[in-house]
Amino acid sequence: MSGMLGGAVAGAIFKQVWKFASGKEDAPQATSAEYGWGEILVAAAIQGAIFGVVKAAIDRSAAGSIHRATGK
Repeated sequence: MSGMLGGAVAGAIFKQVWKFASGKEDAPQATSAEYGWGEILVAAAIQGAIFGVVKAAIDRSAAGSIHRATGK
């Protein structure tokens, strides 16, 4: 459940970051011929970083909640 929520949150954050950084509505797809390697790899790196941070925040929050609930 938290994985799906995290994916949705990270996707929404990435979309806004990409729109701000590039001025384009949608990020390039890896298979899209209209974008070069550089833009595709930068988009993938930004997306990966955002997903990693969101996952860590959700995991940390869940661990804190479990610790408070169980004392362990």
